[in-house]
Order: sequence, then C-alpha cells, then structure tokens
Amino acid sequence: MLHFQHIIYFWALLILPILGLLFASVIRWKRKTTAKIGDPALVGILTRNYSPRKFALKFILVFLAVGLIVLGLVNLQRRSGGVVRRKGLDVMVLLDVSNSMLAADLPPFRLARAKQVVSRLLDEVPDDRVGLIIFAGHAYLQMPLSSDHAAAKMYLDAANPGSVPTQGTVIGEALNMAAQTFNNKEKKYKSVILITDGEDHDESALKAAAQLHDQGVVVHTVGLGSPTGSFIVDPNTGEQKKDAEGNPVITKLNQPLLQQIAQTTGGTYQLYDNTDAVVTSLEKSLSDMGTQSYEDENYAQYESYFYLFLWGALVLLLIELFIPEKRQKPIPA
Repeated sequence: MLHFQHIIYFWALLILPILGLLFASVIRWKRKTTAKIGDPALVGILTRNYSPRKFALKFILVFLAVGLIVLGLVNLQRRSGGVVRRKGLDVMVLLDVSNSMLAADLPPFRLARAKQVVSRLLDEVPDDRVGLIIFAGHAYLQMPLSSDHAAAKMYLDAANPGSVPTQGTVIGEALNMAAQTFNNKEKKYKSVILITDGEDHDESALKAAAQLHDQGVVVHTVGLGSPTGSFIVDPNTGEQKKDAEGNPVITKLNQPLLQQIAQTTGGTYQLYDNTDAVVTSLEKSLSDMGTQSYEDENYAQYESYFYLFLWGALVLLLIELFIPEKRQKPIPA
C-alpha cells in the first residue's frame, strides 16, 4: 500500500502558483516594454532571434521540476514487510505536573517519584502500547499510544510544572482526553494509569471515570503524598511556595477521590510507598487484563521512491539548461 511519509511538505507546492504569477508578470513586463518602443518594425528587428515558445518551454520544465522536488521531499513509500506482531495492552499514563507535585513529603519531591514509577513500568511492559498525558490546569497529550518506549521516556523526562501554562489539577479533563485516544470499537485491553496527589479542582473526574468504564477502560490510580499535608518547595530556590496572603501553601493527598475513580472502573488504587512495590502491583494488574494482538508499525520496513522524483527533476533541469531562448534559424533582418 502506497503512502506519503512527510505529508507536511505538500505545503511547499504553494510555490508553484507563485512561480506561475512570476512568469505571468515577466510576460506582462515584456509586452509593456515592447509597447513603449512603439515601432513594430524596430521591435521585430531587435527580437528576431528571441523565441517566446522556447522561453515558455523552459519555464514549464522548471515548473515541473520544482513540483517533482516537492514530491521527492514528501517521499512516496510502500510497505515491503517486516511488520512485527505483538501482544499487549493499550496503556495511557496520566501524570500530574501541577505545583503540588513539588511537595517534598516524598523526597526529593512527588513528581520525581512519579516519573520513577512510570519509567520502571515501561521496562516491565515492553509489548504494551503506551501514551502520555500531562495535566495541571489543563490536560495536554504529550505522546499518543505507541510501542516506542524510548520516546515515552524522553517525554517523561521533560515533564514538569513549567511544561503547562496554567496551574491547577483537572483530573476529569485528563480522563476525557485519554478516552479520545483509545479505539472505541474495542471494549477491553485498555487501561489508564493515573498518577497524582488527587488535589482536584474539577468536579467531573468521577463522571469521566464512569464514561471510561462504559468504553471498557480500566483506570488504576496511584496516590502520592500525605493525607496530613506537606509544604510545596520550589526546586529552583529551595523556598516554600506561599499564597497571595503570604502563608505557606499546604497540599494534601486526596485518597477518597482516587479510590472512587479506581472503583468506578474496576481498577486498583495504591498509595505510593516505594517504587518497586507500586510497579510490581501495576504490572500484575495489567497482566491480569489479558492481551490483544496488533501490528507494530515502528518496526515495519518500507521502500522509498523519492529518488524517482528527484531524478526526474534533475533530467528536466538539465534539459532546460541546454535549451536556448534563441531561435535555431534567426528571422532575416
């Protein structure tokens, strides 16, 4: 099956109408210049060796060559085999990156422990397709479902409170976004892992969890922090964050909400104690869900045909180069 690899380069085809306008402008300029001379006989003498047809032909060749170069950049491909079949789950990780995740009740801070859990889990589920959503005041899809765990770790490392423009914690929005990433035709083999302190500023979390349950998605939740609360420490300054009145901000783990979300979807809730225990429990919960077979496109092999277009462009440009604008047999004066 043929497809184009880099369809974004199709935008470069916009240069073709620009070239057409330039050609039309040159033709118009030549006509105006000829009209200014005035004497048709004199114009005929001055331009007797010039061939308008060859000038147009040279432009057409360049025009077509540019089009072929763009098609070469887009790169027409055909899959030639090499697709790897895997058995695994679709797992979307929802990671809280709000300021409250900087609390130091889990040294060095909650977010660092959360990243550690996700990174270790990726090593334990090599055949699962994994995606990443980060959230604070809004949710943001960092990586869609993919078997490329190296890319997932790259996005995971870059996640921090500075990755989102607004602060807060909207678990419901993150759950809704996760629902959109799954194949709704399949009612199983789908899971969400929600890692947060549960300080939710959105009342839609339980409703979103119920909708995920209807789609066959199981949500496993991991709570980080202390129910008694902890101060938020800025890792850059080492100082405690304060509210508008100058009082230290205290963040508390909301266990009841995370337990309800997990219970609504038939998932599990864990209070973070240590990374090994959490990862082991999550891996077991995922393995108990069974697996589905899928084709891993990351290992597919393709034949590329970009060189055909580039060779065609080169031939046209060489032909254009050797076509003179002069007539082969000049008109006698």
